[in-house]
Amino acid sequence: MRATTVAIVGAGWSGLSAAVAASQAGHDVTIFEAARTLGGRARAVQATLADGQNINLDNGQHILIGAYTQTLRLMRQVGIDVDTALLRTPLTMVFPDGMGLRFPKLPAPLDALIGIVSARGWSWRDKLSLLRVAAGWQRTKFECAADRTVADLCGELTHRVRAEMIDPLCISALNTAADAASGQVFLRVLRDAMFGVSGGSNLLLPRVDLGALFPEAAARWVAAHGGRIAPGCRVQAIVPAASGWRVVGDGDKDRAVVEDANGEFDHVVLACPPGEAARLVESSGVVQAGSWSANARALRFEAITTVYLEGGHRLPEPMLALRSTADAPAQFVFDRARTGGPDGLWAMVVSASSTERAMLESQVVAQAREQLGCADPRVVLTVVEKRATFACTPGLARPPMSIAPGLDACGDYIEGPYPATLEGAVMSGLAAAAKKMPSP
Repeated sequence: MRATTVAIVGAGWSGLSAAVAASQAGHDVTIFEAARTLGGRARAVQATLADGQNINLDNGQHILIGAYTQTLRLMRQVGIDVDTALLRTPLTMVFPDGMGLRFPKLPAPLDALIGIVSARGWSWRDKLSLLRVAAGWQRTKFECAADRTVADLCGELTHRVRAEMIDPLCISALNTAADAASGQVFLRVLRDAMFGVSGGSNLLLPRVDLGALFPEAAARWVAAHGGRIAPGCRVQAIVPAASGWRVVGDGDKDRAVVEDANGEFDHVVLACPPGEAARLVESSGVVQAGSWSANARALRFEAITTVYLEGGHRLPEPMLALRSTADAPAQFVFDRARTGGPDGLWAMVVSASSTERAMLESQVVAQAREQLGCADPRVVLTVVEKRATFACTPGLARPPMSIAPGLDACGDYIEGPYPATLEGAVMSGLAAAAKKMPSP
């Protein structure tokens, strides 16, 4: 009996997770990726410093947290030494003046309790408001009505707690402002990160570029287990065939890969962006195509901009929170020297960004001078990921995984409990691979 043949369209973190799991289950896997670089929206990019040194950066500064159990497990499976590749620190949301929140190295939820009680710059009124509201969230098992926003949940918190904890957490986790973000999704993130497994709230900062962190190792693992990987191969259409699906590519390499896979596939997993997945679903001609693609195309997206600056000094923490305003838009700064990068290189992150690139760079440079005391910040690279995440709004209807027999989709935008995060992408890929595949 031959192995089930599986085509995975897209080599981001979701598609590669599906490929690893499907290969492990004994399926014959082929991955198609339109780009030449693996990793999707979490990949390596090249840049040149002022002294001419070439350096691998990322298409956006990413962090993981300790609650990303499936991502960390999969990284270990493909050969990544997690303790070496990631710098683990307790949750710290400290501002340049030293004020803010710092969790100790204690089991959950004791770390959260002690961190809140000892927050610097917070009055007892601030602390008690958060403890009282958090206790209410626990009593309701971190659930709320689907139409409530994060701001709705936090009406009883003081302004300082909202500004120095809730708003930064919401924008970093959901990439959506608190007054528009889903309260239910935010509560799920809080539950798993702060009140779930011990260490779940830990920050995990990559010491290597995002390509080396998982995608490249995953691709090697899949190839070592008999899979095929075709970067630079854009799929034009998926067409129902006698034994499943035919994948139609747009170049000689596509044809070679498809022919090597006997031309047809028993199962197809769309692990590409939602707009591309909708296009391919529409090309399939299946009855369900219209409603699924309309759902996918209805998603709204938020941008994330990362401005890499040279000329910085050593920061007291690998990551600092910033006081963000309309004219000082960055919410966080990362000292890349603290995670293996060159001295003086900072990553300034603007979540839910909408300002034009040149203006944004000017604002971030001014913010680095004013809030961080950097005398001569120089822009090395600005990465604007325009469709970085879907807007995680209340009651959002996300597309389902199942589309038609033998045709599924995965990605952080597929219906599930998490916002657009690496863990959400990985879990979706694993779920797609775990579905019962059609018999060959």
